Amino acid sequence: MTAPEFVVKVCGITRREDAVAAVDAGATALGFIFFPKSPRFVAPEAAAKLGEGLPVWKVGIFVNEPPATIAAVMSAALLDVAQIYGGEAPPHARVWKAFRMSDAFDPAMATDCEAVLLDGAANGISFDWTMARDAAKKVPGAKMILAGGLDASNVGEAIRVARPWGVDASSRLEISPGVKDHAKVRSFVQVALDAAKEIRQ
Repeated sequence: MTAPEFVVKVCGITRREDAVAAVDAGATALGFIFFPKSPRFVAPEAAAKLGEGLPVWKVGIFVNEPPATIAAVMSAALLDVAQIYGGEAPPHARVWKAFRMSDAFDPAMATDCEAVLLDGAANGISFDWTMARDAAKKVPGAKMILAGGLDASNVGEAIRVARPWGVDASSRLEISPGVKDHAKVRSFVQVALDAAKEIRQ
């Protein structure tokens, strides 16, 4: 799949019907969490079935995993992208490095990746989006994806302020952990795509 002009990722997918609803809404990426302590954790083989045949990027979220483990999961889950919080990705993988904006952002840690994903201090927590725009300027060549507390009510303004390459949402699109509210997903994706089109004009 070729790179979309703008990435809209619905993360924490655990059910096939939610994956299909996100794609039908216009999402360009689905996120699958391989952190065992997460309530949205899925096994690699399950993730492969959840994303099977859907024409979007499949992104795996990893926390402090060794490169060999990431490579094995990417193969088993049929992933396109490794989004990593800490650690290093395997060679030749498409990599998005994720950082919590509660920490001092060190651009030296954001090398050798396609994109830098800037996230809130904890799941579902937002942050000052001007910080994201300023941080992205410190990483020449890397694209920026904005995450943290996003939904239809704020993603448009977040895009206008931070001017990212993409946005990512999970917990604020849910009925319960891992169960998406399809109406919230549709609204989030539509507002994000409209705002992305606006900043490109």
